[in-house]
Amino acid sequence: MIVKGCSSTSQLQQISIFQDLAINELDSLIPYSYVREYQQQEIVMHEGDRLPQQLHALISGKLEIKKTAESGKETIVRLIPPGELFAAPAMFGDGIAPAMVVCQVDSAVLTIERDVLLQVIAHSPEISLKIIQVFNQRLQQLHHTVHGLISERAIVRLIRLLQYYGDVYGYASQICDGTQNITEGELLQIRLPYYQLARSIGISYEECVRLFKQLKGIVSYQRGGTIIILDRSKLAALRDTTK
Repeated sequence: MIVKGCSSTSQLQQISIFQDLAINELDSLIPYSYVREYQQQEIVMHEGDRLPQQLHALISGKLEIKKTAESGKETIVRLIPPGELFAAPAMFGDGIAPAMVVCQVDSAVLTIERDVLLQVIAHSPEISLKIIQVFNQRLQQLHHTVHGLISERAIVRLIRLLQYYGDVYGYASQICDGTQNITEGELLQIRLPYYQLARSIGISYEECVRLFKQLKGIVSYQRGGTIIILDRSKLAALRDTTK
């Protein structure tokens, strides 16, 4: 890890919840925010770590949020793309990291002191609404994941995961629903290799490959994790008819 010191206005603007703030408000955050650079596969935090009261956001790279069962099996709970928040308990909870955070590629993490952020929220309360929306989406995904592992078929869990990433995550191009329309269909703006998808829904790599064969004509998987939703309505219909 390399600590780069205070952030810049342009780095703060990369964080989704700050994109509508005035320049003077962003400038007020700079002395209290820091950027830390991590290498690929470096651990940002371990599950159970006590965290300082700070907002954590990714400004470049990609993070994996992992949970480890008592058996030692790892599950990828979520992927965090640039501009998104993570480690919510550091701001609003018990200050204990709920999962391990690992850099999938070289990444830069920005942190802001909680007390300073609350002062900015007092002048721009819409920030708090954006934060609530982010963590509400996370709670909904967690609910679907836990419920699915207990009662839903693997194909339904896979479809829900694809829909989640398509609806929530986009890159800096500000694609609102996480997809980009191309000739073939909707290109997901995040790479999701088989092994990541499998570990996110509790199945084997081989079963994940088999499930994508069932989605032929509805979803296209290309080498490296590039995914195109060919027909969103058929994907939703298949989810509803195979519960």
